[in-house]
Amino acid sequence: MKELADQPIQHPLQDLSQTQRERLAFIEFRLYFLGDVSRTDVMLRFGLAPAGATRDFALYKERFPANLRLDGTTKTYVITDSFVPAFEHSVERVLTALSQGFGDGLGPATGSLISCEVPASLNRPQLDVLAPVTRAIHRQKPVRITYTSKSSGTKERTIVPFAMVADGLRWHVRAYDRDRQKFLDFVISRIDHAAELTANKVDDHEYSSQDIQWNRIVELELVPHPGRKYPEIAEKDYGMQDGVLRLKVRAAMAGYILRHWHVDCSENHEITDEAFRLWLRDPLVLYGVSTAELAPGYKAPLRAQ
Repeated sequence: MKELADQPIQHPLQDLSQTQRERLAFIEFRLYFLGDVSRTDVMLRFGLAPAGATRDFALYKERFPANLRLDGTTKTYVITDSFVPAFEHSVERVLTALSQGFGDGLGPATGSLISCEVPASLNRPQLDVLAPVTRAIHRQKPVRITYTSKSSGTKERTIVPFAMVADGLRWHVRAYDRDRQKFLDFVISRIDHAAELTANKVDDHEYSSQDIQWNRIVELELVPHPGRKYPEIAEKDYGMQDGVLRLKVRAAMAGYILRHWHVDCSENHEITDEAFRLWLRDPLVLYGVSTAELAPGYKAPLRAQ
């Protein structure tokens, strides 16, 4: 008995292939969030023959028998009261699948799985611009772009991109700008043309490791706005612990996040607009942050004379 006790316990998913895991995860997703799943669901999602879908259900039932039962009337498997998820389901991916369906990038997604209303994205980058930029990020190459900015109008620039950034409203690319010789954010939709410079090398000072604002981590303490009623609602809406939401963000992203979330960053929570339900408890944390100018109500402290 001791020899058996000393044996390591094998995880029920450990010996499965990646494709098997994906199909079983899909079965569980349907059970968990829709309450039922059929062979047809699996066949349509993965292009399987009936025999293949049957094997997947048999495998899931073998590993997690308490999670599902066959409804003889509808011939579908339904969730049980003893259901316990075997897979980790990302909240973001779950909400995307429920609202947009499943897609593989080769065509339109399957459509929402339940009734959902999601605002249309107003900022949609052109794919023939996006693709050279993402290739350059992956292959660590510069890109020649035609870019329109408020300060310089439309002009050509050479940038070395290393990360995509979403600020809640728009997609940016974080990159080293060879023309201005510093790291900046570029809004993808403002790029009219992009060409990857495959034969061009990246210099040491152009890598992300040299971007101080990107590598600096700022801890933001957000609390219910003192000027609003019912602070307990804000605590629930934002998942606060002990009345505080603590976020660790890159300095290069801090201003975007605070603006998108409508956080009052004034020293004495002076913004009266009811849309601002959060307050940055310590605005001084933004000192030296390049995006602080985007933070609503923030005023940099006066330098000592």
